[in-house]
Amino acid sequence: MAKKSSRTFGIIGLGNFGSTVATELQRFGNHVIGIDIDEVRVAKNAENMSQAMIVDARDDTALREAGLADCEIGLVAMGSDLEASILAAINLKLIGVPVVWAKATTKTHHRILSKIGVDRIVHPEVEVGQHIAQVLHNPLVRDYVSLGNGYHVVNFRIPESLEGKSLSSLKHQSDYGLRCIGVMRGTEFLGQDGSDCVLEHADLLLLLGQRTNLRNFAGSL
Repeated sequence: MAKKSSRTFGIIGLGNFGSTVATELQRFGNHVIGIDIDEVRVAKNAENMSQAMIVDARDDTALREAGLADCEIGLVAMGSDLEASILAAINLKLIGVPVVWAKATTKTHHRILSKIGVDRIVHPEVEVGQHIAQVLHNPLVRDYVSLGNGYHVVNFRIPESLEGKSLSSLKHQSDYGLRCIGVMRGTEFLGQDGSDCVLEHADLLLLLGQRTNLRNFAGSL
């Protein structure tokens, strides 16, 4: 598989959220420019990204001089200062950054960012909280990924009560409308819908379907 080419990202706000995103993007081989008005935050993260600078994102000229206009994607990662967040997003659009993401902390904040044309708005604390609640709610759910439009891929751990049963006996497809992407045993891929697979305790079952159906199936295990 060909290696994906790196891209240039601009991260505004180097708090916990912004610095984590910046560090991971840099680790993936991208060019990352991180800015913050806090000298301590900039110094703390200077070695984790391509460039880290003390810049006031409310000043579009300062953003240009910092090289943000050359970024392919900009992320406004600060949320506590509503005015600074909105002005930073407007300025990224103004200097020609093609794609702008922003963190929102309230519904009003979200609406304003949407109105000014931010391409994607994220609520990190809410999204992580919902994710953890889903996993805590059902101990058989190891993890899940939302695909949009109500569809999810869920990673179920097979309980002892299902050990020795065949994959087809779960009736996940006929009774719940779910598709099995695969059964994993350690690093070994064992089977999908229609395959002859005998389940073992602690196998991982990857199912695709709508949230309600997935919840009902999990409740039946």
